[in-house]
Amino acid sequence: MSVWNPDNIRDVAESVGIVNLNNDVTENLARDVEYRIAQVLEEALKFMRHSRRTLLTTQDIALALRVLDVEPLYGYETTRPLKFGEASLGPGQPLFYVEDEEVDFEKLINAPLPRVPREISFTAHWLAVEGVQPSIPQNPTAADSRNLELMSKGPNANATLAAMSGNGNVAVKPLVKHVLSKELQLYFEKVCNAFLDESSEKYRTSGYASLREDPGLHQLVPYFVQFISEKVTHGLKDIFVLTQVMHMAEALVQNKSLYVDPYIASLVPPILTCLIGRQLGGTADLSEQFALRDLAAALLGLIATKYSHSSHTLKPRLARSCLKTLLDPSKPFGAHYGAIIGLHAVGGSEAVRVLIIPNLPIYGNLLKDGLADDSARRPEAEKVLGLLLGILTALKEEKPVLTNGHGPGMVSEDIKRRLEGKLGAFVAEKVAELGDARVAHAILG
Repeated sequence: MSVWNPDNIRDVAESVGIVNLNNDVTENLARDVEYRIAQVLEEALKFMRHSRRTLLTTQDIALALRVLDVEPLYGYETTRPLKFGEASLGPGQPLFYVEDEEVDFEKLINAPLPRVPREISFTAHWLAVEGVQPSIPQNPTAADSRNLELMSKGPNANATLAAMSGNGNVAVKPLVKHVLSKELQLYFEKVCNAFLDESSEKYRTSGYASLREDPGLHQLVPYFVQFISEKVTHGLKDIFVLTQVMHMAEALVQNKSLYVDPYIASLVPPILTCLIGRQLGGTADLSEQFALRDLAAALLGLIATKYSHSSHTLKPRLARSCLKTLLDPSKPFGAHYGAIIGLHAVGGSEAVRVLIIPNLPIYGNLLKDGLADDSARRPEAEKVLGLLLGILTALKEEKPVLTNGHGPGMVSEDIKRRLEGKLGAFVAEKVAELGDARVAHAILG
């Protein structure tokens, strides 16, 4: 049974030209209105309690509407409590109204007159002369402007005006920016310098251990996330910097004392950049580039496992980004390597069966052309082929040991034909060269 009368909903509907409204619709709308009113009152009561008051004012309602992102009401700002009266229009139809304050004319006439305000006066001064602001008392300086930004604003900012309006007992805290203590600032600088110090591995190890285990670093989490993002954005040609910021992200994720859930959306993009980026480290050694992609994939798998409960779309979005890179033939084989290992890290063997294996017949032709190329693409294509054979070989661990007489080195012609239909001729040939029938049965299973 709704407390809010459905007849009020019907009256409002008729006022805007909607007639013959269904009873179920009016009852549902009445319940929704009742819920919204209760929500507004709950937020308004919070403002009342935080203001150390026991009387709910219209200002509390206005602030509650602002917090709930609802258009505020106008015309109800007052410094005194409103008194509502009740009048009955009939059985079960009460009408509430604001009672007018009764004024005693005798007291009003005999009351002393207010002070006469000062006469309006005008004065002129130079705001700027040829673009230069003169140093006169009428022009504020830069220091004064900075101080004004930190001053409290609103109806209670001036203590004298607040006392005259009856709100002198309300304590309003000024809105200031988030300021870190000197100790945290020094810690942040030391840890960042330790991670990027190429000359001392001892400092890097100490910084990694501190960031991974120390509690009380909650205020620094957004600063570390921003630092990681900036270093990845501006340091794509420095393989050392990219590797160290990935270790920093790993330490943040593994710290059990930190609540990193709200910052995962900002932490994932730099990790994906180090995983499926086109050019990483500039002219760095190929092994270092692929080691960075392996580290980013392991970190991405850790994030997908640890934070998938708080974001149900995290794994699908990560898998979609990696699959999009894998299916793009214009991307280099290094990016394809990161996409494949990223899919395996995020989704495991299920992602291999559902997302990688169905695309191998077409991707195998691209990989075959890359292996036949004598340019710099060939080493990267060999890395991709080795990775594919590795994750396909890992599928056999899910299957029991064969007992039908076929040992690990026997792959029949029938199995080869079936592999070609599922993996394509090139990849099927490479799998058959492994000489392990258990791998073939695991893929076909």
